[in-house]
Amino acid sequence: MPFIPHTQEDEREILDSLGIKNKEELFSHIPQEIRLNRPLHLPQPLSEVEIEKEIQKIASVNKGVNGYISFLGGGSYNHWIPSTVESILSRGEIFSPYTPYQPEASQGTLTILFEFQTMMCELFEMEVSNASVYDGASALAEACLMALRITKKEEVILSSAIHPEYRTVVKTYLQSAGFRVKETPFKKNGKTDLETLERNISNDTAAFAIQNPNFFGVIEDLEGLKKLRESKDILLISCIVEPISLGVLKPPGSYKSDIAVGEGKSFGIPLNFGGPYLGIFTSKMEYVRNMPGRIVGETIDIEGKRGFVLTLSTREQHIRRAKATSNICTNHNMCAIAATIYLASVGKNGFKKISEINLKKAHFLARELRKRGFELLFDSPFYNEFAIKLRSPERALNTGLERGFIAGLPLKRFYPELEEGLLINVTEVHDVLSLEKFADFLEEVKDA
Repeated sequence: MPFIPHTQEDEREILDSLGIKNKEELFSHIPQEIRLNRPLHLPQPLSEVEIEKEIQKIASVNKGVNGYISFLGGGSYNHWIPSTVESILSRGEIFSPYTPYQPEASQGTLTILFEFQTMMCELFEMEVSNASVYDGASALAEACLMALRITKKEEVILSSAIHPEYRTVVKTYLQSAGFRVKETPFKKNGKTDLETLERNISNDTAAFAIQNPNFFGVIEDLEGLKKLRESKDILLISCIVEPISLGVLKPPGSYKSDIAVGEGKSFGIPLNFGGPYLGIFTSKMEYVRNMPGRIVGETIDIEGKRGFVLTLSTREQHIRRAKATSNICTNHNMCAIAATIYLASVGKNGFKKISEINLKKAHFLARELRKRGFELLFDSPFYNEFAIKLRSPERALNTGLERGFIAGLPLKRFYPELEEGLLINVTEVHDVLSLEKFADFLEEVKDA
């Protein structure tokens, strides 16, 4: 859309209506000694065509999934997005609503958010879902705060196999509020060390949190977690960073999770530099009044017609400003709507098939790498992400960029003790030929 400034005639008309002679009079109340009495040091204005070229030049510095075959995951996964998502999402009646403060005027938005909540409950096998939060990391932090409210205790324990940036966000939220955050290590097989976790649980512990599949793509010991939850009087928080996995893996509700959160970016939201992301938040019904965010409910009006309303926003600042415990009133409606369209487009069977393809292709690449002499960093079942040992993951990454690959994520950045670890992600967008080429490439740089 071109930018069309006011004409001189427009400006004169505005000044006349204000009863002043020039624009300087608008700022006459600002003391002269603190005013900038010279033009700003800005470059000359550009035409729209020139600006477009400049922006494209800046954007081309980024190495994205469109120009490279990317194996980078670690919390952001490159999935196929059906064209229905953008087509429906861009309709004016969907694209323009901001946030449904006026539920009587936002029935369409509320209907879709109600569907979103229903889908999340079914996927996570949990009893209640809110209408989304900012992202997966803040969802986990809010889940920990919620557990502390419920139990009135002082600390939570995080698995160190949870996404490192998620753990940082949790600590930022909790420690500034005076709560303690402990971490429990992972074992050599990449799974959370449940024995150590059990020993670390104290009378002050409100909850322990795990990610499944965890940051290394490893599938956690879900039966062990279930038994631990049943034997201890603390809450279990599950975090699903790659929710496509729920097409083949057990949902959080099946292993006694009290609160289950996740990141919904894999549901029809394209990769972008820094966002937006989509936080999923579900829990048992008994904890519903402690949930952050907003919940859309179904009802009937005085004529018996089906309708939707904002049912609960008990923790939000626009309801109880003085007693609010979170501020997610500006939730990610548009992303939640995109996720709803995505899930409705692929359907139950399609979702399961996509999940299976992710699993099979990742294991295909792992087998190809094993044939070429590679060793997996963790000898455990994994979903669509796994780590290999490599003499220099950074060199593989840099050389890969020259050959058209984004080779993965060197683990040294987050885990110095895993300096030879390269985390590789495979999704349905990778074809067999590109997987074989990538395996050949890694074999070339294996000993470099």
